[in-house]
Amino acid sequence: MVLSSIYILLVGFTNCFFFKMSWSTSDFSLEGDYLLGGLFPLHEIEHETALFSAETTECFSDFFQGTVPHMLQVMRFAVEEINNSTTLLPNVSLGYEIFDHCSNTKNFNSVLSFISKNGSIKLKEKLNNYQPKVIALTGPYGSTRTMTIAPLVTMDLIPMVNYGASSYAFSNKLHYPSFVRTIPSNKDLLEMIIHIIRWFGWNWVAFIGSQDDYSSDGLKLFNKYINNTGICLAYQEGLNLNTNYSLTLKKINKLNINVIVVFALPQYASKIIKAAIANNIQDKVWIASQAWSMNQQLPREPGIGKIGTVIGITERLLSVPGFNEFVHKARGTTDVGHNDRAEREVLGNSKTCNQVCDYCSLLTAEEIINENPTLSFAVYAAVYTIAHALHKVLQCNKNECHKNTVTKPYMLLGEIKKLDFPLSGRQVKYDDNYDPTISYAVVLWRTDVNPPQFEMVGTYDKHTEITFTINSFIRWHNNGSVPFSNCSVECKVGHSRQTEGFHSCCFTCKKCPPNSYVNFSRDPYTCFPCAEKEWYDEGSAMCKTRSVVYPQFTEIPSIIVMVSAACLVMLLIAMFRLFAYNYDTPVVKSAGGSMCFLMLISLILSSISVFFFFGKPTFVFCLLRNAIYAFFFTVCISCLTVRSFQIVCVFKMATQFPKVYNLWVKHNGQWLFVAFASLIHLISCVIWMTVNPVKLITDSWTYKDQLMLICERGDTITITIVVFLGWLLGFLCLLFSYMGRDLPKSYNEAKSITFSLIMYYLTWIAYFTAYLTLKSKYIVILNAVAQISSINGILFSYFIPKSYIIIFQPQKNTPAYFQTSIQNYTQTISRT
Repeated sequence: MVLSSIYILLVGFTNCFFFKMSWSTSDFSLEGDYLLGGLFPLHEIEHETALFSAETTECFSDFFQGTVPHMLQVMRFAVEEINNSTTLLPNVSLGYEIFDHCSNTKNFNSVLSFISKNGSIKLKEKLNNYQPKVIALTGPYGSTRTMTIAPLVTMDLIPMVNYGASSYAFSNKLHYPSFVRTIPSNKDLLEMIIHIIRWFGWNWVAFIGSQDDYSSDGLKLFNKYINNTGICLAYQEGLNLNTNYSLTLKKINKLNINVIVVFALPQYASKIIKAAIANNIQDKVWIASQAWSMNQQLPREPGIGKIGTVIGITERLLSVPGFNEFVHKARGTTDVGHNDRAEREVLGNSKTCNQVCDYCSLLTAEEIINENPTLSFAVYAAVYTIAHALHKVLQCNKNECHKNTVTKPYMLLGEIKKLDFPLSGRQVKYDDNYDPTISYAVVLWRTDVNPPQFEMVGTYDKHTEITFTINSFIRWHNNGSVPFSNCSVECKVGHSRQTEGFHSCCFTCKKCPPNSYVNFSRDPYTCFPCAEKEWYDEGSAMCKTRSVVYPQFTEIPSIIVMVSAACLVMLLIAMFRLFAYNYDTPVVKSAGGSMCFLMLISLILSSISVFFFFGKPTFVFCLLRNAIYAFFFTVCISCLTVRSFQIVCVFKMATQFPKVYNLWVKHNGQWLFVAFASLIHLISCVIWMTVNPVKLITDSWTYKDQLMLICERGDTITITIVVFLGWLLGFLCLLFSYMGRDLPKSYNEAKSITFSLIMYYLTWIAYFTAYLTLKSKYIVILNAVAQISSINGILFSYFIPKSYIIIFQPQKNTPAYFQTSIQNYTQTISRT
């Protein structure tokens, strides 16, 4: 079966080329040392008929839309330029055979000619022995045509340097080992289209293709690459000859799609655009694939401006220097204008094989030059790629090439991968899949000017890294603003999406709960809770880090309190020294004698605890700031209590209860009381610090934007006992002070003790009130202030007056003065 098929093909090939072949002009052939093959679709056959004999399809049905004569002349120009070069392939000439490859599936004759050897094809010929007719070939145009004939060429590793097949399938070197192309693949083209769509924030798009390998490959890749991009394919369709274009456009309009990607062959793209004009489709954005982005006829269609904005993607528009002069020279200076009648006569009489283009003879030089230049550089680069590879194989230098070197097609293939040469301002090189470097341009159709223009508004390069730029100002069809093409309006910050229907782009918006946020780049459909160390500010796109607050050493309030505490400590130390120096004086003895020093030491230690309220709190700081003050200040209060009791006992109870008084004096009752009270309080403090000790906690609930580092006070019961003992001693002290309010003035300390204790109570009542009502880091500073105030109350009401007498009224610090006070008190009591 296989042999019979090959036989039929060979018979058809022989019949055409050896019996019906007739060269019309030298445009299609040139002799040379090495022959290149060229395949260009000069004609287009839309309605192919089934052939039941070894007869080739004749290319005379429809002239291909005006691009191919231009490309054919570019190939001829490139060969002539290389043959005239003194540095590239010196003393070697290139020749070519060019064929009109019009049919998708049945024009094998040209390919069979290229791979033949002396007019015949031998199966399973070894590569090192096989020398086909051509050293390499370029073309054909279109992925389907290429896919049909590529296996015949690549099975013998003949370099097939293609200028117009962008299907990503050709990057598979297992299937197409010798396929090289000078245009980017669909993969790169679609990646750029997606870049454009995302750049303008669109997510509701339609994809219109055609039923061929080019479009089906594009649709498959588009669906793959829009995953996780936020783009939804709202509508897709493959166009064919029987498509109802009006119905397709109505469906797109009904879905409110304003961005339409037309990834189709030129003939189908032309029909959908013309149908849009006819159906009054307005205000759309049409993204044109490379196949029709530089179409010369569509921008001139009447009414094209009302359909919206057309954005095309093409390769960087690079001119081919010297090409225009070559065409003018080739066509002569006596070109005749286009004649419709002559055209019809020529097309009617053209019945030869596939290498004749009588229609081409009707084109003027200007018409050829002004054709769509999209693939000009691709054809030019293809010829130069073959030439540079042959230059390497022939081991050429600046003066000559080694013509006697055995040259097989597969040898060129190995050199092509290594190529890296400049050509008309662009670097030509290939990757491991024989795909070229990417250099696209974004063009805007300016249909508002006459003649229409293609304005470059962006670029896309992919060399070492992807570089995509686009102009900030584009002349949109709606007076400057970017068209809207989204299924739903984007949610405000702080609102998550709730999907509606099948597409993720269609949604409603729901406000996130407090202290949660939506990260649109991560997941726009989920409200994420903020971490404990973060907070959410309404209107923000993410959680913010909470500030950690505590009274720092460098803050003004902290400095004021610490300076006050330092002055207090120094004053207490100075007073300690003053009392020690005047220890034997009546004032010191009446103030308590040696017990004064215990009181002053307790107050000094209590004052030192103030410094542990500042800086970043730790467990040790929390322990010291509370325990030191709680214990030593209570010791001082116990001394005041026993001192008040002792004065009352001397003046009032000694005579009434002499035995009790004697026991109190004999056994040092005042010290026993202080020791007992201090021991009880010490035990309660130890229990407080061991059962449920003070610990550092982070207050994350008071302020949403702050984390307050605070010292938790521990177990409620134990701290209540500790506070109660101190306040109980203070109450007893007040009671005894009241009982001794009428004692001699020198011994009467009721007012000073009462004042200090009232100040103590009021200070802590104020502090606890603020603690329960206010939440701030400054509560800690208020705690320190409360401690300083309590200490100052005792200092200024109890010790300062006595220090004043010692320093400034020494006459009152004598035994005689105190004895007079006692006598006066005794006389007063006796009179009453």
